[in-house]
Amino acid sequence: MFLSALELRNIIESSFLPKRCQCTLSPDLSMTVKVYGDHQTDQVELLVSGIDASHLNSCREINGLIAGLRSDLAQHAVTHSVPRSRVV
Repeated sequence: MFLSALELRNIIESSFLPKRCQCTLSPDLSMTVKVYGDHQTDQVELLVSGIDASHLNSCREINGLIAGLRSDLAQHAVTHSVPRSRVV
């Protein structure tokens, strides 16, 4: 890993603003990312654990991880959205 744990966490967490994101990194470089959707209830919209941070050795790999997490978050939002009523 070419960045410190603090730098990596900051990059990932800030990439989800204005949503709140919490990134934790264990000593074995296993990462967990939580993205919260509701600031009042702290409802978790996305939880991904077991990410191998030892492979995040370049900007491209970090960007790929963030893009994948954003895609997962968008997919979650689509599958959990309430359909709009149709006006005839």
